[in-house]
Amino acid sequence: MFKFSLALLMVLLIISGCWAQQDPYLWDFGVVKEGEVLKHEFVLKNESAKKLTIKEVATSCGCTASEAKKKELLPGESTTIEVKFQSKGYSGAVKQVVYVTTDNLDNMFIKYIIKANVVRK
Repeated sequence: MFKFSLALLMVLLIISGCWAQQDPYLWDFGVVKEGEVLKHEFVLKNESAKKLTIKEVATSCGCTASEAKKKELLPGESTTIEVKFQSKGYSGAVKQVVYVTTDNLDNMFIKYIIKANVVRK
């Protein structure tokens, strides 16, 4: 019975870890070493019936850079929003935000978040 309980616990921990990254607007890099350049690509899909134009991509800090691969998306099309975070000079829990402004009146502002726990070398 103990082996079964232990196996069940391990499966639940693995599954919960997989679900942790299910939010398409959030990416957690976990524990990283200070000085690393962290990279992630979010996917932005035009789910409207009209052409979507990305007007601006901005970040909450100069340590984070971001850009959209495509600025105009036809209905159903997708693009990636590339994010790079320079962790040099940081330690502890860090959260940075990428703001995407579009011409879609129903969804003009999209917010993507990256997180990391930076440890000194």
